[in-house]
Amino acid sequence: MAATPETAAKPKPLHGTPLVLLTIAVAFSTFMEVLDMTIVNVSVPHIAGSLAVSPNEGTWTISSYSLASAIMQPLTGWIARRFGEVRTFVTSVILFVLFSMLCGMATSMPMLVFARLMQGAGSGPMVALSLTLLLSSYPKERQGIALAMWAMTVVIAPIFGPILGGWITDNFSWPWIFYINAPVGVAAALITWSLLHKRETKTVKSPIDVVGLVLLVAGVGCLQFMLDNGNDHDWFASNLILTLGLIALVCLTFLVVWEIHAKHPVIDLTLFKQRNFTVGVISLSLGMFAFFGINVVFPLWLQTTLGYTATWAGLAAAPSGVLAFVFSPFVGRNMHKFDLRILVTFAFIVFGATSYWFSTFDSAASFGTLVVPRFAMGLAIPFFFIPLNQIYLSGLPAAEIANASGLSNFFRTLGSSVSTAVMVTLWQHRSIYHHATLTESVSHAQPGATQYLQQLSHLGMGATQQLGYIDQIINREGYTLAVNDVFYGCAVLFVVLLPVLWFARPPFGSAGGGPGH
Repeated sequence: MAATPETAAKPKPLHGTPLVLLTIAVAFSTFMEVLDMTIVNVSVPHIAGSLAVSPNEGTWTISSYSLASAIMQPLTGWIARRFGEVRTFVTSVILFVLFSMLCGMATSMPMLVFARLMQGAGSGPMVALSLTLLLSSYPKERQGIALAMWAMTVVIAPIFGPILGGWITDNFSWPWIFYINAPVGVAAALITWSLLHKRETKTVKSPIDVVGLVLLVAGVGCLQFMLDNGNDHDWFASNLILTLGLIALVCLTFLVVWEIHAKHPVIDLTLFKQRNFTVGVISLSLGMFAFFGINVVFPLWLQTTLGYTATWAGLAAAPSGVLAFVFSPFVGRNMHKFDLRILVTFAFIVFGATSYWFSTFDSAASFGTLVVPRFAMGLAIPFFFIPLNQIYLSGLPAAEIANASGLSNFFRTLGSSVSTAVMVTLWQHRSIYHHATLTESVSHAQPGATQYLQQLSHLGMGATQQLGYIDQIINREGYTLAVNDVFYGCAVLFVVLLPVLWFARPPFGSAGGGPGH
């Protein structure tokens, strides 16, 4: 691709204190955005109770945010070209903060879902542009470190999210999980603007693809609404769910056809002609689908089934951050020495093994027992995120980085969003199945069941109390067996992804190094 005005007049890299400050500001804004995808996870039961809805409906606060963020991310390239990368990034941070405050003030579930939608839409360009701004501000030889710093925030935020969310929810109230964004966001916006406003990229008045945008919003919106509500409406037995599914299918099919031929596409599908981009995005999206599913279902199971508080559920989820934090700088500094496919293969093997490990636990598992595989899982996280970002950006010219980053983040976020709906639904369905199967064993024809009922009657329980108590046990075991099924499914997905990864073609070079690097 020929050099563009943006690449031709590229400013010199930053050094010293300004580079450190910019890295902190951009890292914290990225941290804040990704944090808000997971900080709500452990607070869902509290939010649902506070707003008088079921925990299932409470998960809309997770998926509505992911949905809006996913829709906005492919638009990042167009918005950045139209208004400038720095201006777009800072505006995105400010909008994110404003709608975070509105989330905290919500007094009903529809109001909270609307505020989360707007918060997600405001944050859409933030993550993609944070990587673009970092790469353009770092010297070429240190871009691996920039990538590691960026990936570290994307990696660590989902880990700290549950702890922070749990602690704030238990000690203050759930609105504060949104209010804490204000000081961080304002500081990040001020620092970024003061350092980079004179390094603004050139703007181009290119038309927006209205048809593509409408098809994208309608298709992804209907898909997400169908996934969120399908379980409550018995899926395709409901005319509403069937209609939403058909609209999503038609819109997304037409979107692909339209974007291939559009003069100014809202989603630049030509990026998928790049083999490494395609392989990297598929691996990242499906890997994120499994990884995020585990992070959503795990704290829900701990709180709704095992009686954990939000704080303890967060603490049980947190240990995966330790090894991720330790190894991220090492991976960033040294990944040029390795075949990146080997690093990601290692990550998928560790993810698969720990997911399988989780699938073996019963409802009597102690806190210590649950923490060990979470700790081990952390080793895989930097080997997953950092090399995959390098793989999908390899061979692309600098002018394409914002587009590629936006599109890959779209699929990553969509993977997370769809995962929330699918994993919670799968967990519910499997728990109903296991409840029914276990109930068949509670009859006078089963000696074990008869003996247990006799023990309960010796404790002074009446017949109704006995059945109620046994139903509680069956519920707990049903939900636990169901969560085992979810984790086992995730383990299988990680294994299936292993051969996909090896379709990527080296050399992987520097991020945005252009062809031949």
